[in-house]
Amino acid sequence: MNYSHFILPFSIGAIILFVIIIVKFTKWFRLLDRKQKYFIKRNIFTTKTISATIEAFREALIHRNIYKKNPLLGYMHMSLAFGWFLLIVVGKIEASVYSGTFFEEPWLAIFFKYFAREPHNFWGAKFFTFTMDFLLLIILSGLALAIIKRFRSKILGLKKATKHIIYDKIALSALWLIFPLRLLAESSTAALVQNGGFLTGGLGSLFPQQFAQAIELPLWWAYSISLFVFFVSLPFSRYMHIPTEVALIFLRKWGATEGEQYSGLTNFEINSCSRCGICIDACQLNFSANINNVQSVYFIRDTRYNKISDLVANNCLLCGRCTEACPVGLELTQIRQQLRTKTEVPGKHYYDYCKVEPTKNKTDVIYFAGCMTHLTPSIILAMKNIFSAANEKVWFMDEEKGICCGRPRRQQGFVQQSKDLVSKNTKLISSSGAKLLVSSCPICCKSFKEEYALDIEIMHHSEYIKMLIDEKRIKLNKSELNIVFHDPCELGRGLNIYKQPRQVLSKVGKLVNTEFDEKDSLCCGGSLANTIIELDSQLKIRDDVLQILAKDNPDVLATACPLCKKTFTRNYKGKVMDIAEIVSNFLSLQNNSKKEGKKEEEKILISQ
Repeated sequence: MNYSHFILPFSIGAIILFVIIIVKFTKWFRLLDRKQKYFIKRNIFTTKTISATIEAFREALIHRNIYKKNPLLGYMHMSLAFGWFLLIVVGKIEASVYSGTFFEEPWLAIFFKYFAREPHNFWGAKFFTFTMDFLLLIILSGLALAIIKRFRSKILGLKKATKHIIYDKIALSALWLIFPLRLLAESSTAALVQNGGFLTGGLGSLFPQQFAQAIELPLWWAYSISLFVFFVSLPFSRYMHIPTEVALIFLRKWGATEGEQYSGLTNFEINSCSRCGICIDACQLNFSANINNVQSVYFIRDTRYNKISDLVANNCLLCGRCTEACPVGLELTQIRQQLRTKTEVPGKHYYDYCKVEPTKNKTDVIYFAGCMTHLTPSIILAMKNIFSAANEKVWFMDEEKGICCGRPRRQQGFVQQSKDLVSKNTKLISSSGAKLLVSSCPICCKSFKEEYALDIEIMHHSEYIKMLIDEKRIKLNKSELNIVFHDPCELGRGLNIYKQPRQVLSKVGKLVNTEFDEKDSLCCGGSLANTIIELDSQLKIRDDVLQILAKDNPDVLATACPLCKKTFTRNYKGKVMDIAEIVSNFLSLQNNSKKEGKKEEEKILISQ
């Protein structure tokens, strides 16, 4: 039997790791809500499982998403994850071929070179020896990059590395030791019995025989102990993402999604964070306001260890840049909202003073301006002009006594208050018999689409205007204006509406691209979701964004959100306009056969 006492630390550690993972996964699965469990049961024995297996290979082993964002960082993760996976698989095959049975000792593949001391005369011996050395070399190259990342993160394209807790440091130290110790252990054995490959045999040839004899057993013990330490610390460190990310991929493919309440799926999500630090560089609080202790990586970490504070939970713009950047696709903004839940009186109706009566305004189209749009009335006037030009009969739902859509309250954690507002608005909307609801506020639009159970079509006004143009109900006149369009967070990353605003604006003038467009768009800084940020930091974020957007001195800085417009207007010397205002002004622009004076006429029109 292939046995030595040094296999005990490895074996004990592997058993402890296996038991802890099973216990944790079982507990989290039981905490899934009914809807999540329903979809899992319905889809587990379908082709979705095959799709999940493929995605697990691509993301958990190859790390495709990280490769897309940062090739060097992607190689580092892939070499360690996929390299170690192949080292285990190929090692298992090698051990089975050597022993002549598939049921050899489970530790034989891990310590193969120590036990297989005779000349390698079994089938494929030379191939296995070369392959195992090559895989070890690949892993060591990734390890070298990981060490560089820890101390010089900018070399790998990261401005800042994450701050680790004690469990992370223990696991990280063990991981850094595992493969160098394996190399040295196998090399020492190769020096004594000449069973190494180009890497282990080459290094072993440098060891004097007496030296190799003295260090061989201690090195194998050290290798086994390093595996033990890594296995035992893994479930309590960031490396728990290794098994959990795979489970999360399957749960998502089977249909489980995050809800408004913390659930077992949330536990799978927060334990799937590798703390790679990509979200730190994406966060404007970090690179504009120099706030570097509240990013999603730290929010997820503190949540996992039950150390979450109001500062970390609430100091966030909820702009979605971190969610977009996350290679694992964690639903970071949704989880933050779950953890922001404020104390409310069960069963209390907070807005009883807002009396809602069924409307007598029967209509096909409702216009809901939203709170922030009422603070930018020029957008409302523009929409009225567009409705008139399209001969659209519209009920202006919140023209006089409207109430909030409820989303800002939900973002801040007041779930019951948000639901009260949703309920009241739903009664009004349903009583109108409308088939379409148009809103000028992306925040409201997202709320209506995702938080209301409405059986009507919901459109942001940029979508609606695009529809009017396509149906030839309005006509715009082309100009020579240079327009920079800023994608609002809730409209772009929130609702995935990128093309329609650009298609509309391209009918008016020439769009000028910036380095932060569409999914990479920057938050204006005026987010209603952050109730903690100081004014100076908020203004710094705004000014940095304006500097980027105004780089090429556009004639118009266009946006499609009243909050963004209001935020930018306060400190921008140029013209800031909502897409509706631009369209409204150019509805009446007359064709001019002479180009002279046309630019001046356009400037007069946009200044109206």
